[in-house]
Amino acid sequence: MNRIKEILRRVLIGAFWIGIWWAIAKVVGLPKLLPGPGETALAFARLCGTEAFWRSVGMTLLRVALGYGCAVVGGVLLAVACHQVKGAEMLLSPLRTVIRATPVSSFILLVWLWLKRGHVPVFISFLMVLPIIWTATQEALGAVDGDLREMARMYRFSRWKKIRYLYAPSVRPAFLAACMTGLGFAWKSGIAAEVIALTPDSVGKHLSDAKNYLEYPDLFAWTLTVILLSMALEACLKALARKRKGEGK
Repeated sequence: MNRIKEILRRVLIGAFWIGIWWAIAKVVGLPKLLPGPGETALAFARLCGTEAFWRSVGMTLLRVALGYGCAVVGGVLLAVACHQVKGAEMLLSPLRTVIRATPVSSFILLVWLWLKRGHVPVFISFLMVLPIIWTATQEALGAVDGDLREMARMYRFSRWKKIRYLYAPSVRPAFLAACMTGLGFAWKSGIAAEVIALTPDSVGKHLSDAKNYLEYPDLFAWTLTVILLSMALEACLKALARKRKGEGK
């Protein structure tokens, strides 16, 4: 019953904001510049019937997933290195500071000079997620209870047992939260990189083309695609996190 109420609540909230969108579009009265929900849905349905749409969606997902996955692995490795190796934090922390402080658009324009267009979104997604995973994991490692570490030492836990029974349960909540946050950054920065670099066979390239050719129903439809894919990716990651949490219990 609670599940049904939650679904109904979300449907009503969605209907409210779609109604606001419809009302604004009606007031403006220029469907070519501000298409309403109906025009956007028709454009979206038309795009879904083309091979180019699915090819672009697939390639964009692949690029973002590759950059995101590399960032998760790299962030964990850097966090462990900074936690375990004396002097690693002092040596590597300026890199994290530079990544955080530099606008994503600057990175895109710089990387565009060095990499192929198809590789730019991968690298940008990687770069934007890396400090998020790195920081969260390192802080979680540093917050592991000292008494538990001492107990593991006294009972002569192997390295694998320490990871499985001490560090993994302590780090998991912060790590999963960072993964969820990083996914949004990877998706948005990857799409932005595709828009600026005009990456072939990409959602970002179609967004740029729709804007340049004043195809605003298509622009709204591609934006809707980005939103729906983002929601689907987030739902998949949450489901995976719940599954892992259940297995951990």
